[in-house]
Amino acid sequence: MDAGEMLKRRGLLSDSQFAQLRQGNGDGASLIDKAVALGYVREEAALQALAEEVGLEYVDLRDMEVDLALLQSFPHKLIHRESLFPIRRDNGQLIVATSDPFDLYPIDEVSAATGLSVVPVLASRGQILGLIKKHLGVGSETVEGLLEQASDRDVELLDEIEADGSELSEMAQEASVVRLVNEILLEAIETRASDVHIESQAAGLVIRYRVDGILHPQPVPPEINRFQAAIISRLKIMSHLNIAERRLPQDGRIKLRVKGREIDVRVSVIPMIHGEGLVLRILDKGAMVFELRSLGMDPDTYRLFGELIRLPHGIILVTGPTGSGKTTTLYSALIEINSPDTKIITTEDPVEYQLAGINQIQVHPKIGLTFAGSLRAILRHDPDVVLIGEIRDLETAENAIQAALTGHLVFSTLHTNDAAGAYARLSDMGVEPFLVASTVEAVMAQRLVRRLCIHCREPYTPDRDAMPADFPWDRLGDRPLYRKVGCRECRHVGYSGRLGIYELLLTDNNIRQLAHDRASTWRIKQTAVRQGMMTLRDDGWRKAIEGVTTVDEVLRITKGDQDLAELDKLVR
Repeated sequence: MDAGEMLKRRGLLSDSQFAQLRQGNGDGASLIDKAVALGYVREEAALQALAEEVGLEYVDLRDMEVDLALLQSFPHKLIHRESLFPIRRDNGQLIVATSDPFDLYPIDEVSAATGLSVVPVLASRGQILGLIKKHLGVGSETVEGLLEQASDRDVELLDEIEADGSELSEMAQEASVVRLVNEILLEAIETRASDVHIESQAAGLVIRYRVDGILHPQPVPPEINRFQAAIISRLKIMSHLNIAERRLPQDGRIKLRVKGREIDVRVSVIPMIHGEGLVLRILDKGAMVFELRSLGMDPDTYRLFGELIRLPHGIILVTGPTGSGKTTTLYSALIEINSPDTKIITTEDPVEYQLAGINQIQVHPKIGLTFAGSLRAILRHDPDVVLIGEIRDLETAENAIQAALTGHLVFSTLHTNDAAGAYARLSDMGVEPFLVASTVEAVMAQRLVRRLCIHCREPYTPDRDAMPADFPWDRLGDRPLYRKVGCRECRHVGYSGRLGIYELLLTDNNIRQLAHDRASTWRIKQTAVRQGMMTLRDDGWRKAIEGVTTVDEVLRITKGDQDLAELDKLVR
């Protein structure tokens, strides 16, 4: 009796479904895969039924402790070729997970190679592959040379690539290297990584993924080091960079399609002591949703910001470090106000996402198309709203102010630590303080905190002595706080995704006077707080009290406001 007949007898397949499956001559694991792919049966239910039929134990590997010491003596080629994984030793027997209860020849191979009695248990193929990737490293199956296996997850390049015919170029185009690079990119996309860091160090190649703002080292097999030059060259070829140039930094771009989704990858290559280091910024167009309401703003902040982005003229700045979500906020604001009767033009470096109905310009400093130069041209195109990717110098700042003075609404970003610092930053660039005071309508500072996993977060009662001095106990009341735990839904991190915390400083008459007088950043901030501005720290505490993030995240991202009261006395 084969797998299809067993599933039919168990009531998991109808007669018509069984007949359809038999047309493909599938048997064993292939038939199960086909039934699952067609939606006839869930893999877990099928494997549980087959386990009972053939007298094997079915296990859920997500909740099982695995003895990793067994990997040292277990033949890796069987792990990759047959999707086997050793689980534990029990009374002299080796327990091995397999997803095919009908192919026992690999089990005999394991027994011969290890000299142990092997007991197979049945587990999901996806869970076995997850263990292989987690404990043996990204691309480990490629290093083993299993190139004959077809991959249904191949990366599709949307741009033609050109090879120069050199030996290094030819090596970078080998099937093993191509598949290895594809696996690195696919794993990063599946884990929602925003960046991939590929670093050449003395001990070999190190790969780290940045997920929700935190870098996570990836286990890689030591054999990957002999592919180091080929991996870097493959990525440079995909990015249309010069693979022979190893002394100067280079920047490139890769366009991919993965499972029907378009992915942009920005590539930065920098020469370092032990070789070139690469950082890949992954822009997943299909996963991005630019909706102002969903960014995590407090209702009052959202309402006020929504009014500001509809002003007829002026400058609205968003500040924060790299990777704090400034571009997402500005794109969401543009989409919120975009309409057929409003002309919006942006000048960016680079254009991260293409927005429908909005005219976007990619700056090219090497040919003279700078922010300042493009802004001068933009104003001759009769825009209503202008977005400048970043105000970096005096010329760009002056052009932005000129645009605001001539009846345009200007959005841009600055690198300052808080909202109050934007006024001093513009003045330090050389802009006259009276121009800063008269054109800047508001400054939004922001950061990103990790969002607690709702599946495993745990309530607790905090210890007052261990909490920061500025924690607002009066707002907490009798409610508990929440802390991370970790589960399979969040990959045992405790967090899933990120949301923003915001500090919106409205330029009212008092703030304008202070900016005009070149008052210190602290004085501007103190005045704004007395007038009701919610600081980044305060918004972080609100989100911790609401249970969407943790106290640890707020402490990691924000600077304390506990000294504001003392500074207020000095200002007064």
